[in-house]
Amino acid sequence: MTAGGKIILTGFMGTGKSTVGRLLAARRGWRFVDTDALIEERQGKSVAAIFKDQGEAAFRAMEAALARELAGECDVVIATGGKFMLAAENAKTLAGSQVFCLTATPEEILARVMADGQAQRPLLAGAAPEEKIRALLAERQAGYRRFPAIATGGKTPDEIVDEILALI
Repeated sequence: MTAGGKIILTGFMGTGKSTVGRLLAARRGWRFVDTDALIEERQGKSVAAIFKDQGEAAFRAMEAALARELAGECDVVIATGGKFMLAAENAKTLAGSQVFCLTATPEEILARVMADGQAQRPLLAGAAPEEKIRALLAERQAGYRRFPAIATGGKTPDEIVDEILALI
């Protein structure tokens, strides 16, 4: 890509968006933005606390405001929250960006989320988290299919970055 580019990594939680995004940005010499981390920093609380205190609708409004802000950025790799690019408004706002959907199996997602100590993510709260993952993946499948898919299972972050760069 030439100067002024924007690469967006979307997909379900635990698919490696933040890890791969940081590496991809470093390789390109671009800025890296993790939308969830930036919202947490600005709000002074976790996404889970935002969901609990203000509700999902408030969090989604914060994502939409951030999409409008990031639309003006260039030379940036953006790792989004799992539903960020599924919102039609956000996808339209960031149209023209290279978007890739990182994928993993429900088993891989659960193992990664548990290994990261993030089993308390709002959407996985309660019993049967793997079943919740399967249900959410099915619900989001059509939205995620709009973007080129990059399977992350059995690959190192560097291999995933290589695959993305080969597609650009």
